[in-house]
Amino acid sequence: MTSPRNKKLQKVCRDCHRVVDGEACSICGTANLTTDWAGYLIIIDPAHSDVAQRMNITLPGRYALKVR
Repeated sequence: MTSPRNKKLQKVCRDCHRVVDGEACSICGTANLTTDWAGYLIIIDPAHSDVAQRMNITLPGRYALKVR
């Protein structure tokens, strides 16, 4: 679990908003990452999630709501 202090240390993909554990996004393959993001979202079942559908998320995982 991520504490609020460590949130900004995690990187997020600017293209798909996925929270990334490395230096490149494992979903879209880009290295276009940022630490400037807000809102933490965990999608378990994208097919039945209204939020996932609105954000065009098709895979389960951790995502940021707002990426700058």
